[in-house]
Amino acid sequence: MDINRRAVLRGAAAIAALGIAESAAGTAFAAASSSSSTSSTYSLEFDSTAWSYDSTNDVYYQIGTMYCTDPAATDYENLSVYVPGAYLTATVNSDGTTYTATVNAGGTVGSYTGSTAPIVIPVNTPGYAAQSPATSYSYSSVSEYLEAGLVYVWPGLRGRDSSTSSRSDAAPWGVTDLKAAVRFLRYNQSLLPGSTDDIVLFGMSGGGAQDTVAGASGDSSLYDPYLTAIGAATEDADGNTLSDAVAAVMAWCPITNLNEANLSYEWNMGQFASTSTRASGTWTSAYSTDLAKAWPTYLNSLGLTDSDGNTLELTESDSGVYLAGSYYDHVVEVITTSLNNFLSDTTFPYTSSGTTYETADDYIAYLNTDSTWVTYDSSANTATVSGLEGFVTSQKTASKPVGAFDGYSRGQTENNVFGMGLDSPAHFAPLTRDVVAANESTYATYSDWDSDYGSSSYDSDFAETDSVGEEMAWRTDAYNPLYFLSSAFDGYQQSTVAPHWRIRTGIMQGDTANTTEINVALALQSYDGVSDVDFATVWGQGHTEAERTGDSTTNFISWVESVLG
Repeated sequence: MDINRRAVLRGAAAIAALGIAESAAGTAFAAASSSSSTSSTYSLEFDSTAWSYDSTNDVYYQIGTMYCTDPAATDYENLSVYVPGAYLTATVNSDGTTYTATVNAGGTVGSYTGSTAPIVIPVNTPGYAAQSPATSYSYSSVSEYLEAGLVYVWPGLRGRDSSTSSRSDAAPWGVTDLKAAVRFLRYNQSLLPGSTDDIVLFGMSGGGAQDTVAGASGDSSLYDPYLTAIGAATEDADGNTLSDAVAAVMAWCPITNLNEANLSYEWNMGQFASTSTRASGTWTSAYSTDLAKAWPTYLNSLGLTDSDGNTLELTESDSGVYLAGSYYDHVVEVITTSLNNFLSDTTFPYTSSGTTYETADDYIAYLNTDSTWVTYDSSANTATVSGLEGFVTSQKTASKPVGAFDGYSRGQTENNVFGMGLDSPAHFAPLTRDVVAANESTYATYSDWDSDYGSSSYDSDFAETDSVGEEMAWRTDAYNPLYFLSSAFDGYQQSTVAPHWRIRTGIMQGDTANTTEINVALALQSYDGVSDVDFATVWGQGHTEAERTGDSTTNFISWVESVLG
């Protein structure tokens, strides 16, 4: 994914800003954690005698608390807690700077109390990178959440860029760490304010992807060997099993469903491109077409349905690759709805990329510059999109090469998500491997083909086992939300799926196919136990914290209150 174009989460990215004011606890922890690993064993018990206090803003906080007993990386596997002062009853310790505190269940902030406040957890991991933990305190970074009465918990998480020469932090360690942090909160629920029944994850891009995976895979056994390896909490003090399921997920532009992303990218966008790696006469142009042709078979196997329970499928078309069928119609309907929401939300004149459109008619004329794919009824202020090709060639051209996620030379960001060590990218997508295997004799006739691109390189990567003894198939299943949400997979109904979801994506982004978020939303909407799915694609926006109107943080906080307040 294009991490250079991301809009960083204001709340979690707030993460980088938390270095404004050093706290004694943060400084001491940073010094103690200069090593990336440890053989020590840490307690799961939260230390209620070690709170720091911001008297100006009435906030209690702790920084650098280990959330598992045997962390592989002490510099990442720790968390910080930020609590409105009303939620604790505290007394100053003899050192005059730290506090001992107990939960004040009746303390109120807004519509919440010390026992009902939702706990929000940022997942700021662009490109599935690591999320560094806090080492210092800054109120401005968490103020909006605390002023709304939320408890803010920020865990460090390992990722594709935190591996060392002696330790691989590749998938599924990032989500494993997130699950361990959730379990830690439940283990200590009597010592911490907030409701552990109301834990909310939020993130964008790779962060939105990982919180989507975590929200879909609650309590999945696929994570058991990984959680055991780091000493995550499994039972409370009374021997009751602890859960890592969460109540709600906010995902902006989640770059997920990586196992099939090469195929969907070429069906959605690549089949309409003819330059660079898709230029005629290259093996990658043939590869693009073959990936696109493989997508409908996979898509039709998912058993996705619309809101009326009708099965959505792709069928052959007179032109293009499978640009027909109920699923195709649904994709075009999503695009049309996005454009009509934009027309409803926008007051003209409207300026985009330095160009001002005086009226809606002017803007529609711009969309139809190269071909007529939008018709507009000015009296009703509504538009109709005729098909996928016009939209893609006008507004959503492919920005990634063929093999957009699992690169044929292992050169994409996501190849490092699954690599076994430092600078050791790996192939991870069996669907891609099968396309290569079925066609590599043809690809070999092109002058730009290299035998290193063949299926054997995929097979060798798939056979490698990680530090807990699992092969690639296990790891990619663990990182595929549809594995838990679609009846096409063994993981269906084998996890505790979050009941509340909000998904927003900039429809113009070239970072992933429209189908990525569409398929997650469809699977969630038909999943038994999911209460609500608030899904929207946002016209005129790309890879960002896309919102139709308003501010992403404010909208997120309001949504949390609407579903959990």
